[in-house]
Amino acid sequence: MSAFPYRLVATDLDGTLLRADESVSARTRAALAAATEAGAAHIVVTGRAVPWTRHILDDLGYEGIAVCGQGAQVYHAGEHRLLTSLTLDRQLAGLALSKIEAEVGPLALAASRDGLEGEVLIGPGYRVQEGPLPYVPYEDPAELWSAPLTKLYVQHPTLGDDELTRIAKETIGGLVDVVMAGPGIVEIVPLGLSKATGLSLAARRLGVKAKETIAFGDMPNDIPMFGWAARGVAMANAHGELKAVADEVTASNEEDGIAVVLERLLDA
Repeated sequence: MSAFPYRLVATDLDGTLLRADESVSARTRAALAAATEAGAAHIVVTGRAVPWTRHILDDLGYEGIAVCGQGAQVYHAGEHRLLTSLTLDRQLAGLALSKIEAEVGPLALAASRDGLEGEVLIGPGYRVQEGPLPYVPYEDPAELWSAPLTKLYVQHPTLGDDELTRIAKETIGGLVDVVMAGPGIVEIVPLGLSKATGLSLAARRLGVKAKETIAFGDMPNDIPMFGWAARGVAMANAHGELKAVADEVTASNEEDGIAVVLERLLDA
């Protein structure tokens, strides 16, 4: 049995580490524990902001560093504190939003406020996926901009996620960035921000390099992370854009895709 070839295992949450019911299988937990025993650190890298991530990390007994909010937040789970946090320029975001709406018409909006207790605000018409994640409805548009934000979420009544993302990127290039993070989840984030920027910050704190990292994901917002890591593994349920740049495609999140790869590497 050879040594485990990576010092860092980076995993996305939704559609990757988590099953549809937001649980992590016993097999995947065991594989991650074995990788940790073999000398690798496990780091969660998620589009979710800290308030929507913390309960999952606590349930996992996860006490290390997590990258949240598309890379905007580096969070120490064991100490329950933010190490770094980058906010969205609200003036630029408002300008970007007006440019997109000039192209496609009115959008339904939501936003993540900054901080450990940052609320997710949901505006009129925004479709929320079923689940346990808390949010606060708002009616007055001024409320959306009244406190620092990590990102905006945008939805269109008829355009699909891919088309909305494409049009938004073409319309507002150079002001902010646009990422697709999941079904119905198109986000406006600070320019230059990505999971790769957050992961590189966290890895530096851990003394680990990109060439020592394997990353798992399922959506286009994981593409920068795959570009940074030595090896990128897409789930079977992943978006086609991510599969196209992955080094490998494993089983789905419901079929322990992370464990399949880690077990093979551990047994090599």
